[in-house]
Amino acid sequence: MSNPAFLAAAQSTLDVIESALGALADQTDIDIDIDRQGNVLKVVFDSGTTLVINSHEAAQEIWVAARTGGFHYRLQDDQRWIDGRSGDELFAALSRLVSELSGQHVLLSSRGA
Repeated sequence: MSNPAFLAAAQSTLDVIESALGALADQTDIDIDIDRQGNVLKVVFDSGTTLVINSHEAAQEIWVAARTGGFHYRLQDDQRWIDGRSGDELFAALSRLVSELSGQHVLLSSRGA
């Protein structure tokens, strides 16, 4: 994949994640602070735990850092971001992480919350 194509796909994905998490914060009692600086999205939960989601241009991956570990997602031909180690899909993994960190069931998708 060319760098411009990767950057466009990653930017779009980060936009969807940011929007979905913002809607989640507005529409539920989940207390999160969302801070976006370029290609880095930080989500801070009321417990103080931080989830960091960013694009990594050199590796052409989206990286997620959580207290449970670091995860690297690469865009597949079917336009899903898949973790190279576990095979998990990005939005399914984010749903699981946000649910665990917020204490509430959350379902995020590439189409938003």
